[in-house]
Amino acid sequence: QVQLIESGGGSVQAGGSLRLSCTASGRTISSYTMGWSRQAPGKEREFVAAVSEAPKSTIYADSVKGRFTISSDNAKNTVYLQMNNLQPEDTAVYYCAADSGWGRGENLEDYDYWGQGTQVTVSS
Repeated sequence: QVQLIESGGGSVQAGGSLRLSCTASGRTISSYTMGWSRQAPGKEREFVAAVSEAPKSTIYADSVKGRFTISSDNAKNTVYLQMNNLQPEDTAVYYCAADSGWGRGENLEDYDYWGQGTQVTVSS
């Protein structure tokens, strides 16, 4: 099993940036497809971005393409989500997750392990 802890959330104004971190323990992140998703108040959880190791690839939701970047540091066993040009509609709780089945990452049902989430609030 793997345990995931997110950090880096906070409050920013529109146009600002944040970097979320997801640190794993128990197993190496290279054993999984690692992804970020988010859930805004009153809405369903939605896919944001994912990274796979074999082969190395990333995938993004259309709503964040060009603004968000997912990356991984195997030495630190940590996955990052760099979020630039944040907008009020990006306000949500952001979750890190791990998929042991090596899916592409966009199907939230594929994920086996989830973190507790970190709040991101963007004001206009």
